[in-house]
Amino acid sequence: MIQLRFERTRVLPEKREALGRSRGGYSTKIHGSVDGLGNPLELRVTGRERNDITQGEELIENWQEENTKVIGDKGYDANKLIEKIGEDHAVIPSKKNRKTQRHYDKHLYKERHLIECFFHKLKQYRHLFSRFDKLARNFLSFLYLVGALFWLK
Repeated sequence: MIQLRFERTRVLPEKREALGRSRGGYSTKIHGSVDGLGNPLELRVTGRERNDITQGEELIENWQEENTKVIGDKGYDANKLIEKIGEDHAVIPSKKNRKTQRHYDKHLYKERHLIECFFHKLKQYRHLFSRFDKLARNFLSFLYLVGALFWLK
């Protein structure tokens, strides 16, 4: 007697769709890194409930050079990430509840507006801020397309 068994391998819906629950309902969080001119280097999408630090290492691992300064907000303040970047290359302010406050270059930290401006430019595209795509790969594909347009300008 021969028995046939069919098993499906599928991605879980929350990973495939990159939707996360927040107070306002289901939404997606875009994680990104930009260069010194505000052009995108790396883009990722996760569910809304994810912390920023979960994507921090993946955002910088492909492009970090010897003397690159990494500017981030308080959400990226973690010993593991700062050790990977290097203490003198990390321009990340300490959280309030950190026992030993780290020093950082406040003038260089003002350049963080480049990433804020990048996300503001992304919001100009209705397709992105309305999240018309159900699947994360389609949403990320459109993000890459918009990122390519930014590089061409």
